[in-house]
Amino acid sequence: MNEPRWEPWRPFPDAAKGELLTAPFGAGVYWLRDARDNQDIYIGEGSNVAQRMTSLLPAPLGHGTRNNAPLRDYVMANIQHVVYRTAACPSKTQAKSLEAKLMAEHKPRF
Repeated sequence: MNEPRWEPWRPFPDAAKGELLTAPFGAGVYWLRDARDNQDIYIGEGSNVAQRMTSLLPAPLGHGTRNNAPLRDYVMANIQHVVYRTAACPSKTQAKSLEAKLMAEHKPRF
């Protein structure tokens, strides 16, 4: 499997301000970090990364389901310091494999 190309780190968009998320509309991985200390917050994957990432904010700003209220609350409370990057993958299987590798290497907060 070829390593995917990572997009550059970007500020996490604040939906309350009407900012938009830039992420793949297909399979891939997303990686959140706190820019203040470079602590990894969360690494996830999805078959539609853009859609999956919208669930990182609490309702009514976020959409979709996520059984991790502490993560959603952390992202919202610290949104001005959260940065993210994404990598598109050719398949969900490859996205899951990359997510597992990153989780083992980086041990994110959530």
